[in-house]
Amino acid sequence: MLTKDFVEIAGNAIEIAGVLLIVGGLVFSTARWLFGRALAPIARYHRYREDLGRAILLGLEVLVAADIVRSVALDPTIASLSVLGMIVAVRTFLSWSLSVELEGQWPWQRGRPQSG
Repeated sequence: MLTKDFVEIAGNAIEIAGVLLIVGGLVFSTARWLFGRALAPIARYHRYREDLGRAILLGLEVLVAADIVRSVALDPTIASLSVLGMIVAVRTFLSWSLSVELEGQWPWQRGRPQSG
C-alpha cells in the first residue's frame, strides 16, 4: 500500500510540475513581451510565440511523464496501457506540431541543412 501511495503522490507532483511549467512559461513570455520594448513589435511577437511554444512543449513532456508513472506503476492493465498509448500519441502529435511551428522542420530533420 505504501508504494501505491508514493506513486500516486509522485504522479500528482509531476502533473503539478507540468502545469506550473506551462503557466510559468505563459507568465514569463508575457512579461518578456510586455517589457521588451527595445525590439520591434513584430520581433517581440515572434519571440513571444517561440517562448510560449517552448514552455508548452516542456510542460507536455512532463505531463506525459506523469501519465507514464501513473499508468505503468499503478494499474498496468491492457485498458490503462491502451489509454496511455492514446494520450502519448495525442501529446506527441501536439509536440511535433508545435516543434514544426517553432523551428520550421520536423524533429527528425534537425541537423540537416535546409534547402532553399
